[in-house]
Amino acid sequence: MKASAQAVVRTRSLPGLLLALAVAALVVLSPGVPTATASTSATSVSAIGQALRKNPVYVDPAAAAQLSAKDADALADRIVKADKPLFVAVLPADYPKQDLFTKLRTATGITGLYAVRLGDAFDARADSSVLPGAAVRNLVTTVEGEDTRAQLTDFTAAAVTNMGGSAPSTWRTSDDGGGVSSTALITVGAVLVAGGVGAYTLVRRNRRRHAEEQRAALEKLRVVVDEDITAFGEELDRLDFHPAEAGADDAMRADYERALDAYEQAKSLMGAATRPEDVRAVTRALEDGRFSLAQLAARREGRPLPERRVPCFFDPRHGPSVTDALWTPPGGAPREVPVCAADATRLADGRDPVMREVDTDQGRRPYWDAGPAYGPWAGGYFGGGLLPGLLVGTVLGSMMATPAYAADYGSGYGDFGGGYEGGDLSGSDFNSGDFGDFGGGGDFGGGGDFGGGGF
Repeated sequence: MKASAQAVVRTRSLPGLLLALAVAALVVLSPGVPTATASTSATSVSAIGQALRKNPVYVDPAAAAQLSAKDADALADRIVKADKPLFVAVLPADYPKQDLFTKLRTATGITGLYAVRLGDAFDARADSSVLPGAAVRNLVTTVEGEDTRAQLTDFTAAAVTNMGGSAPSTWRTSDDGGGVSSTALITVGAVLVAGGVGAYTLVRRNRRRHAEEQRAALEKLRVVVDEDITAFGEELDRLDFHPAEAGADDAMRADYERALDAYEQAKSLMGAATRPEDVRAVTRALEDGRFSLAQLAARREGRPLPERRVPCFFDPRHGPSVTDALWTPPGGAPREVPVCAADATRLADGRDPVMREVDTDQGRRPYWDAGPAYGPWAGGYFGGGLLPGLLVGTVLGSMMATPAYAADYGSGYGDFGGGYEGGDLSGSDFNSGDFGDFGGGGDFGGGGDFGGGGF
């Protein structure tokens, strides 16, 4: 009787189980019944932040189809090797986006550049000491419309070459390949002993060739820099300021003295330059001098003192820029560039700006399409933070993104005149005004609804 009862229970339980499964299926498929979504079960921002403290790339399980594990590992490896605080997150389209960047930055507590692929949309934010907002906006714009892999790869390539800061220590582990095995040491030693003479000869030949290339690049650059120094000297002459003239005060005399010092410093630095990268100090001195002249002119005319801005992008000899304007280079993507008043008017009227051209084998070309030697020249004028966004898509920008360029001309375009906190976990550089809602292409001040800024 007991066995028979158990058999009845088992027999009755099978239809019940099937019925339960059928009801569950109807609940899931029925359009009138609410179901759990990725938003209600999404990975918490805190968990993502903890993951990014250990690895620069996070791919949410719900977005795994967007970026393969192999591609994510390759991207992370590139960021780690570059030693830059770049954090990349790939999230599903319905992930909660309100104040996403602010929450993500707070969760990691690390100064850096944060890039997020949210479904088919992409945006980024950065602490200003790592990369200024204008540069972030322009970098985001240049990769719009690409698929996930291409977009993140292109963005990373441009960002790590030009951003400031350093990777957090939490990314460095004991098994990161930093050690060298005894077998490898023995092998290297044997190779060095066997081919020592030949290797030494090859190294000497390569060094000699490299030195010749550096000298040739410097001489090409010297022509342009000498033109800049001459133009600045002519500005000083036209100014016709005399420290003892009527109406001159101590502030005016200080401006004039700084301009004269910058002129002499630029000549001295250029005379001592031995490598293309030495030119950065020369053009930085000229930029300082021109700003001092702009201050002096404002004081003499009774106008408000000008804001400290970088020079006009189209020709630094135009003096400090007064605003940012949208400009599209031939075959490139639109980007904001700092411009003088005259060029701002020309662009607004639909005319071409007055561009700085230099001699090339193909004739006169704008400096950004003339070759790699002009990177240090531009770096002194514009600083590292603006260069990525200004030059992406140009010949010079493409060359600057290559490892060979960094080796030849230095990769120090992330020097923004201040210290970084990249790699520190204190978050001491965090400014909540730098981060906002998703959307806006790097416009940190206002945030805005998702879909703004070109999405």
